[in-house]
Amino acid sequence: MGADASGEAGDAGEGGEAACTALTDFTGDALPYGGGNPFADYRRAELPFAGLTELTDRRLGAGVVAADDEFFAERENLLVPGPAVFDPERFGHKGKVMDGWETRRRRGASAAHPHPLEGDHDWALVRLAVPGVVRGIVVDTAHFRGNYPHSVSVEAATLPSSASPAELLDAAVPWTPLVPRTRVGGHAENAFATRLERRFSHVRLRQYPDGGVARLRVYGEVAPDPVWLAALGTFDLAALEHGGSVEDASDRFYSPPEHTILPGRSQQMDDGWETRRRRDQGHDWIRYRLAEQGVIRAIEIDTAYLKGNSAGWAELWIRDGVDGPWTPLLERVRLQPDTLHRFLVAPEAQHPATHVRLDVFPDGGISRLRLHGSLTEEGAARLAARTRAIS
Repeated sequence: MGADASGEAGDAGEGGEAACTALTDFTGDALPYGGGNPFADYRRAELPFAGLTELTDRRLGAGVVAADDEFFAERENLLVPGPAVFDPERFGHKGKVMDGWETRRRRGASAAHPHPLEGDHDWALVRLAVPGVVRGIVVDTAHFRGNYPHSVSVEAATLPSSASPAELLDAAVPWTPLVPRTRVGGHAENAFATRLERRFSHVRLRQYPDGGVARLRVYGEVAPDPVWLAALGTFDLAALEHGGSVEDASDRFYSPPEHTILPGRSQQMDDGWETRRRRDQGHDWIRYRLAEQGVIRAIEIDTAYLKGNSAGWAELWIRDGVDGPWTPLLERVRLQPDTLHRFLVAPEAQHPATHVRLDVFPDGGISRLRLHGSLTEEGAARLAARTRAIS
């Protein structure tokens, strides 16, 4: 593929400050698998990433562009949704089949020098689903108990999302360190909080000197291209890929509210948002932040695959700014199971908004919410200024 990815990381961050904080301190081997639940001795911690977008979500368009070695397990496993699976009896022609990315064992140059050099490592290049500001990283070594890397590092760069492996491996590409080389533990969720106000499109994971990583998760805030959105004119103001987000929700029992603003239609019941059954007189809700201030002209509420558990009724409210009053956008309407509902917003309700609240009655769920409209001049200007500041 031309140049390798072995160059040393640059400075630690802006102003010489460290770019990240380790949220976990797991190191060393886990015990060999002894039977029963393989996650019984899995090491993890409560992480502060709720409400952030998973920028490595394949459903949004993330992908593993290249890796220097994937002898035992394919690089694509890094981004598979859900926790890694472990089957103790599954072996293939190359050895134990692992649900992760695993490289062969590195060796030194000769019998006199059998060990790898200090800087020897393997690497994988990952395209983020959409460019964004990285707030958190998880290097998950689930089920890699004695074959995990001794240490890892993560860097980021900004290129076109369609950049080829050769373009990413060009020595002229500036890579910014997010996680410096840090020891990690086997069979553990190794997590880091990052704090660089920069817009990135790709990350590079390095593992020293070799080994296996089950999953790589990068969390952050989407930073859309304002030029692209201006060219679209009308688009889904709530979509994750355009910079919309879920700020809060009344219930996350069965599936997360963030599913409602994923691309495409739901493909099965847990691909939407479903709440537990209420036994009181209240109702459930989701609060969204739009990509920026905009005017909504059309609404889609989809209950695909929610058949006996869809919400019974729904209504929408908007507000402009975090302290603005809530005003109605869509009066309470009856929802049908497993159905796409479309509504045009009355002209008198088409006001500038930065936030939307979906109320559902009494409980249940929806699979997708689409809020079609355009940015206001004020919203477009703020988005452009923000993009310039982090580019």
